[in-house]
Amino acid sequence: MNQITIGVVGSGLMGVGIATQAALHGYATIVHDIDAARLVSVHAKAAAILDELIDANVFHADDKASVLGRIETTDRLERVATAGFIVEAIPEVLELKNRTYKALEPLLRDDAIFASNTSGFPPDLLAQVLRNKSRFVIAHFWNPPHTIPLVEVVPGTETDPEVTRRTADLMTAIGMEPVVLTKAIPGFVGNRLQFAVLREALAIVRSGAATPEVVDAVMKASLGRRYGMVGPLESADLGGLDTLLDIGLHLMPELAKDEDVLQLMRERVEKGHVGVRSGQGFYDWSDAHHARVKAGRKRLIHHTAKKTRKTHE
Repeated sequence: MNQITIGVVGSGLMGVGIATQAALHGYATIVHDIDAARLVSVHAKAAAILDELIDANVFHADDKASVLGRIETTDRLERVATAGFIVEAIPEVLELKNRTYKALEPLLRDDAIFASNTSGFPPDLLAQVLRNKSRFVIAHFWNPPHTIPLVEVVPGTETDPEVTRRTADLMTAIGMEPVVLTKAIPGFVGNRLQFAVLREALAIVRSGAATPEVVDAVMKASLGRRYGMVGPLESADLGGLDTLLDIGLHLMPELAKDEDVLQLMRERVEKGHVGVRSGQGFYDWSDAHHARVKAGRKRLIHHTAKKTRKTHE
């Protein structure tokens, strides 16, 4: 077993996903939550993740018990604070994070790294309540970690560079693909790209040029496949910057630049049509639709596992 213990504060889907990913790679993990009912469900959620990996033929069922055995649960901050690397994965409520940080920091080991899985708060804002800001860093996992390997490592202005390096190294060790941002920007990199695409997708639907089904079909059959091989800037190089510049000069002014497109989502949310959780969003989430997505996710898990193995060889 690897020497460092990884602590996770928060036992929601992200918290359990992070803990399971660490346990898969031989790390003892401690999951903390103040809600006893949520703690009871941690091992069941972790088992479901492992079952998905077993179904995708990238994990052996015989190893399931040993991985689950590396996941400990506790409702005591003192216990999770014994870990050498602690990642906070609680709801995105600043006051709640502030309160948790104030309670947790005095309990941490002197050599511990304290990270946040936040997807939006900048590191300096979160660290303002900490006495030792040098060991604080953002490690933004994507959901679910066993399928989407990216972790955005975002240091604050007072983060020790060694903390950033050690965090990135640990992310690699647990099978993730870390990137280190030079500086913090709202939404980091991934969410900015995601919402830029979402804004244009909503604008196209709003214009009546295409249905949600057509927009998604275009993405999955073209850019979705291309971006698995090369990023947008690599793609621009391959296409020729002179060509892309000519197209951009004509096309960029036509792209959506406002937030009015959010009204398409707002209308659905006001009706209670929030997506998968309600069974209705842009799509009717029937059993057949779920099955198609599940099959695609299985292929993605298999591909991610193969890529991770090659990276670590």
